[in-house]
Amino acid sequence: MDDKKIALKMVVDGKERDVSYEELALSNNLAQEALVRLLIEKKLFEPKELMEMMERVKKERYRPAE
Repeated sequence: MDDKKIALKMVVDGKERDVSYEELALSNNLAQEALVRLLIEKKLFEPKELMEMMERVKKERYRPAE
């Protein structure tokens, strides 16, 4: 028996398939990494800029509670 929680159900080629939260997270991670690599290859930004923006977003999103 599979203990994975189902995040969504999808139909591919007429067949229903359950997608777990783990599979969904891995798929999102793969897509995000591919997108970042492509943007860097096309020289739309530098890796350092990405790291700086990630730090900025982290500070904005995870501010200490007031």
